Amino acid sequence: MNSFRKEFTTLSITLMAIGIGINLAVGTIVLRLGLPLYLDSIGTVLVGALVGPWAGAATGFLSNLVWTLTGLFPQAFAWAGVAAIIGALAGVFARSGWFNTFGKAALAGIITGILSAVLSAPIATYVFGGVVGAGTDALVAAFRAAGLDALLSNVAQGTFSDPLDKLVTFLIVWSLLLALPVREKARFGNLPMAAGRPLQGKTRRPAGSKTAAKKATKKAARKKTARR
Repeated sequence: MNSFRKEFTTLSITLMAIGIGINLAVGTIVLRLGLPLYLDSIGTVLVGALVGPWAGAATGFLSNLVWTLTGLFPQAFAWAGVAAIIGALAGVFARSGWFNTFGKAALAGIITGILSAVLSAPIATYVFGGVVGAGTDALVAAFRAAGLDALLSNVAQGTFSDPLDKLVTFLIVWSLLLALPVREKARFGNLPMAAGRPLQGKTRRPAGSKTAAKKATKKAARKKTARR
């Protein structure tokens, strides 16, 4: 319960709002362009990685809820549970150090994408008849034309689109985390740095430390000269 409460501070809730905005903005652009990807989980994965699995799950769920309520993508709420699982997985992977290297972040994205495909295909098939109004519909139609039934066509489409989509999403977040100063990441407490392990990213030299080092060097030189 304490870990749950720690993930919902004023700072983390502010980040969640930003994450939801990123999800809706990028996801809607990709949807309108008709691309065979989604890119609607960048904010969710970012929040999950920085804050933790509970905050990531909440960001994913609320993103799809808001997406439906605004009418930008009314079908989105059907996948709110899947979006929550994506956010939770991002939090768990980040806490275990999988965002510390390019390779692990990529593998985490692929694993998340495969799970997302398995969970999403039945929803697309049995709730929407396999047509969801996204760019991925073209892939479903192609698989249907090849002779697959509705469920297998959506599974095949998901197996192609979801791992690629989550691979790109996780690597975008990995890049953002790499660019953030360590002390900024430490404010949220989910990344391994909080447990005392090193984390990639830029650090800032404390203000005045360079000047203090110069003064200490000069002082030591004066003492050495005085002894002579």
